[in-house]
Amino acid sequence: MTTLLAHEWLAPIGGSENVFEELSQILPTAHRMCLWNDAPERFSAEIEETWLARSPLRRSKALAYPFLSDAWKRVDLDGVDRVVVSSHASSHYLASRAAESGIASFAYVHTPPRYVWAPEFDARGDSRLARAGRAFFKGHDRRLTSQKVAYAANSEFIRRRMREAWGVDAHVIHPPVDVETIQSRDDWRTEVVDAEELTRLDALPPQFVLGASRLVEYKRLDAAIDVAEALGLPAVIAGSGPHEAALRALAAQRRVPVTFFGHASTPALHALYQAAGVFVFMAVEDFGIMPVEAMSLGTPVVVSPLGGARESVEAIGGGVVHEGATYEDLPDALSALEVDPARMADRARQFSRESFGRNVRAWLGSGDSEPVT
Repeated sequence: MTTLLAHEWLAPIGGSENVFEELSQILPTAHRMCLWNDAPERFSAEIEETWLARSPLRRSKALAYPFLSDAWKRVDLDGVDRVVVSSHASSHYLASRAAESGIASFAYVHTPPRYVWAPEFDARGDSRLARAGRAFFKGHDRRLTSQKVAYAANSEFIRRRMREAWGVDAHVIHPPVDVETIQSRDDWRTEVVDAEELTRLDALPPQFVLGASRLVEYKRLDAAIDVAEALGLPAVIAGSGPHEAALRALAAQRRVPVTFFGHASTPALHALYQAAGVFVFMAVEDFGIMPVEAMSLGTPVVVSPLGGARESVEAIGGGVVHEGATYEDLPDALSALEVDPARMADRARQFSRESFGRNVRAWLGSGDSEPVT
């Protein structure tokens, strides 16, 4: 069988890129392609690119968006028996085109394009151009989405969005979390090689509330500071980004100390998970990998009721889904939580790379749209 595996733009880091990488390992003989490749050091130069890669449009995703369907329309499908795509913007157009021509087609969907269907969760959808064109692009997106494709959604949250946006059903296959590697070390501090990072780890308080991410507003790192205030514990904020000044101003107004750790390497981040009393993740994400990482190490989490993160918390039983406007009731909710690190670690394995591979192979073998249980 000749398989074509496609993705949108490839970046050096990203959850959708992780899925594309895993799909590449599951389908090692597939011909791979993308709109354009901005990560040649991570993804082989052998990956075919569309005509957009040779145009100035590759420098602006917003300006390129109206031309994405044309790029997928020009892809040669002669001799292709199966198309598999990883989609968060438009590669499902290629799967739909192939399906309508009788080729077996599968689309793993991270989300229908947020700036079209969920602009409240994506600042790009709030531009004047996006607002003016949203009605057109909704119709355009629907017209180019085929019912004949076998779809998978990365969470139940996204499955519902796909129903509302496109009128299609999907398997739910959660994205791969590298649980195997995360759980392979009893003490991640021993893997930290940067002396300055080790010094910062050694200086942390013995108990603290952790928030970690890029320091941008929608990631809601302010919630970690507010939770720390409610619990009467110090807060540690790991990451860097343009929202740092605002977070420092908020921290100055709180009674508890707040440490800004700065950028954390992967071993240092895992060490922070292990040392934290609780990890706070109130961002509204399509799935949310970081709470799974924390729970896989036995650290309880606090997440938002919106987005996909609550699904992993409910499946693992390792945290609190906080629905209030304030955090006054959170100390009681966390006290009532039965924290069993060994059980949490065991249940987290359902989100592992091995589990992802098993579920994807079952999905590709089914060719239908009934959800996997």
